[in-house]
Amino acid sequence: MARSIRIQSAGAYYHVMARGNRREDIFHDDDDRRFFLNTLGQASEMTGWRVHAWVLMSNHYHLFLQTPEPNLVAGMSWLQNTLTRCYNVRHRKWGRLFGDRYKAVVVEGEDRYHYQTLMDYIHLNPVRARIIRPKAGQSVLNYPWSSVAGGYALPPKKRAKWLDAAAGLRAFNLADTVAGRRSMVERLDKRAVSEEIQNCGVPPQAEEVDQRASHLRRGWYWGTQAFGESMRKLGQKLLNKTAPVSRVYQKHELVREHGERQALAWLARGLKAGGLKPGSLSKVKGSDPRKVLLADLLWRRTVVSQEWLAAKLEMSSGANVGQQLRRLDGKSAIKKVPEEMKQFLENVASSLQAEARDPRSK
Repeated sequence: MARSIRIQSAGAYYHVMARGNRREDIFHDDDDRRFFLNTLGQASEMTGWRVHAWVLMSNHYHLFLQTPEPNLVAGMSWLQNTLTRCYNVRHRKWGRLFGDRYKAVVVEGEDRYHYQTLMDYIHLNPVRARIIRPKAGQSVLNYPWSSVAGGYALPPKKRAKWLDAAAGLRAFNLADTVAGRRSMVERLDKRAVSEEIQNCGVPPQAEEVDQRASHLRRGWYWGTQAFGESMRKLGQKLLNKTAPVSRVYQKHELVREHGERQALAWLARGLKAGGLKPGSLSKVKGSDPRKVLLADLLWRRTVVSQEWLAAKLEMSSGANVGQQLRRLDGKSAIKKVPEEMKQFLENVASSLQAEARDPRSK
């Protein structure tokens, strides 16, 4: 049976959740959790994702994210594959880390009610799991592995750039100030005390509801019925353009948008700036700093694979690309490339930093 299509569109919001294989733990210690957040940051940097909320539990995680480009599938593929490889190396295991296919509920993020309820649902997860005991005086801040303690409660300079805290605070009419951040925590703590533990943060379900709608525990969309119908039509449109098999769909040009199209544009400009001609790349060593710096840019800022980089830059194999990237000393390598290539790399870095400060500038 073919898997259902992933609905992808520019600017879409998603509630993403994945569990460990056989519901086993995916986080064994704080190093696992820190590595997850670092990897999520890399994925966000590569794809342009804006993360609005997150929480890490023992055997699963929740993300509330927005994709300025239609690249959820490409980004999630990179994220979960990277997490699995490194987990297996660190814990000397092999095989799958995650269980069934990750869940991605498309969200009507521009609607304040649906935005707010999803934010609270994610942030109050530790309360429902009885990790935090609000009636014993504990606060949501007592759980460090959510975007409350790990993001919204922190001043801007101390939080991750990929967390769109400004949008999250604005949704609750709060300023990004000490008072505004405190108000957000206090509001969550009040909900934690006043609501039943097992349903804390779970919105009431109407008697008559579209069965396709998510209740934040099931369903495939979270929004109004009109929003659900528009997503159904978009999904049908995508199905008409692609084969109804998920692996084929993942190769659709919309999925490749951020990865391949951006990578090809930067590749062409980088080769020209480095004085490298596409037809003669085989004559240049794979360790050449021009090749390695360009591979490093594309690997960190897009979701193309190391095999793709090896083919385009003629660097023998994906394994060789990985080895060269691990050995790269950026400060030393940049001194060995033409001035035009230095300028190209600096311009790309500057534009990406500006984009991170204001996603609307993209």
